[in-house]
Amino acid sequence: MTPCDTAGSLRAQTTQRELLLVMADSMPERFYRDAAADGQRDFAWQIHHAANADLYIVSRYVKGEETMPTMPDTSETLNSRAGLRRFINAAYDDSTRALRQQTDADRATSTGYFGQNIPKWLVWDELNQHTIWTAGQVVANFRKLGMAPPAFMYF
Repeated sequence: MTPCDTAGSLRAQTTQRELLLVMADSMPERFYRDAAADGQRDFAWQIHHAANADLYIVSRYVKGEETMPTMPDTSETLNSRAGLRRFINAAYDDSTRALRQQTDADRATSTGYFGQNIPKWLVWDELNQHTIWTAGQVVANFRKLGMAPPAFMYF
């Protein structure tokens, strides 16, 4: 993948969305607010955090917006499968739209990113790492409940 090639970034965005959706679908709703350990976000907050980080980072560092798009009330998002799915899809609809509209020239420009100055194409790679890392942590939620986590998507 060349730095300005959007195909790899689009594939990563699709994979992230699918991973978060399958995790939301696999966990019984009654355990959405359960944490695997003290100090960990509960299951729903962890999945929300992954999707919300995508939404925030794209809005702020790719699109240069001061505020994020308005999202649904977290009480619905964190307490129901339908609400969590809607949030995930809304976040990734927004970021995927931004990625498809982003020009190669814009992807090559730099942005201030958490104290660093990096090209915008690299922001998409950083997002992928964050989402996979964050979603991987909820495997412990499944294990705590004696459940297998969703199947690893690449096998």
